[in-house]
Amino acid sequence: MKSFTIGGIHPPEFKQTSTVPIIQAKLPRTAIVLLNQHFGKPAIPVVKKGDVVKTGQLIAKADGVVSATIHAPVSGIIKTIEPIPDATGYKHQAILIETSGDEWLDQINRSDTLERDCLLNPDEIIQKIANAGIIGMGGAGFPAHVKLMPPEGKRVSVLIVNAVECEPYLTADHRLMLEKSEEILVGLTILMKAIQVDKGIIGIEINKMDAIRRLQELAVSYPGITVQPLKVKYPQGGEKQLIEAVIHRQVPSGELPVDVGAIVQNVATVYAVYEAVQKNKPLVERVITVTGNGIKKPGNFLVRIGTPMSDVLDMAGGLPIDAAKLISGGPMMGKPLTNPDIPVTKCTSGLLVFSHQHTPRKESFTCIRCGKCIEVCPMGLEPYLFMTLTQHNEWDKLEKAHIMDCIECGCCTYSCPATRPLLDYLRIGKQTVGNLIHRQTNHSDHGQ
Repeated sequence: MKSFTIGGIHPPEFKQTSTVPIIQAKLPRTAIVLLNQHFGKPAIPVVKKGDVVKTGQLIAKADGVVSATIHAPVSGIIKTIEPIPDATGYKHQAILIETSGDEWLDQINRSDTLERDCLLNPDEIIQKIANAGIIGMGGAGFPAHVKLMPPEGKRVSVLIVNAVECEPYLTADHRLMLEKSEEILVGLTILMKAIQVDKGIIGIEINKMDAIRRLQELAVSYPGITVQPLKVKYPQGGEKQLIEAVIHRQVPSGELPVDVGAIVQNVATVYAVYEAVQKNKPLVERVITVTGNGIKKPGNFLVRIGTPMSDVLDMAGGLPIDAAKLISGGPMMGKPLTNPDIPVTKCTSGLLVFSHQHTPRKESFTCIRCGKCIEVCPMGLEPYLFMTLTQHNEWDKLEKAHIMDCIECGCCTYSCPATRPLLDYLRIGKQTVGNLIHRQTNHSDHGQ
């Protein structure tokens, strides 16, 4: 069975919500739309306090190439534009919309009729994707249109769809594949046309056999598209790991998928592309999984961007009394939330609730030099060394040891017998080194 070759683990899956159909979530009373919910520069507001907006209307424009437009997820009145805490706990600018209904722009086609044929040329497709504010919905949040414009001289031969969903608990992508199968295949066809390749591969782990069979049946009618079953192994959904598993090419340190002839898009992103290109619908809602200890109605919800997490929890039966930790995303790479009113963004894949019993804070011990963290690291790195260097502020040594190659998967922390918080220190080290590199680059540019 196909998989990547370096490191990896197999944590318990806890995919109980995989059989629960997607439920349309209620509209929030106030939509809190963050302007930094993508990789790159935050979007710039094009509305002001008191303005009346419709669902799907542009409310913030992209600031440069690596940025993304943002649209109103509800119809209503712009209440204010002010700093609001995001999943990191830090405040960032957000547009608050007081909901008065759900009146969509006239040009958005909201019918369920499948629109299979796309008559647009590649440039028109990419522009439409950019205009819709579509980003990588697997968590990284990189603007989708930028990925579709490889640098001059780089030749792409295959588009890979990341339908792995390897994080425990999360099942939103699984349900999307079952309920919007053909739309996803049309979306993939559109993306293949945009980058002018005749080969598209959907990678899915074999714990989703119903989705594999469903897409394989339908893919027969879509030339160039195949479905690749993959071994259940975390982090199979890592971009570099997926590329190796599917096409047996390893992306070298410091390089990108396009350097080995591949472009990867998340399956939810592919569905959003279908809606944008074929239905004129911008990215204003997404499917997220809500589950965990004590959740009365765990499930998969189609939620408007900007909906407070507390509203989503209410739809799932409310916050349990013994809740100790809320996580945005999955348990391995997700971010613990400082409060339940933080809003859903385009990158939110799930909301997990854990009790004190399931999240005990264990005592950390001195490293015993067992090498387990090295053994499981899918990037072939030395997490124990990174933690030590971060503790001693050895930023130059961290960079030389390739800290920037870390994908923050958490395999090291999960496997450490001394229960050392390796991932916490790796994130600090990687962010610090990244900021230093950014400053040096800017200083060099200004000096020219």
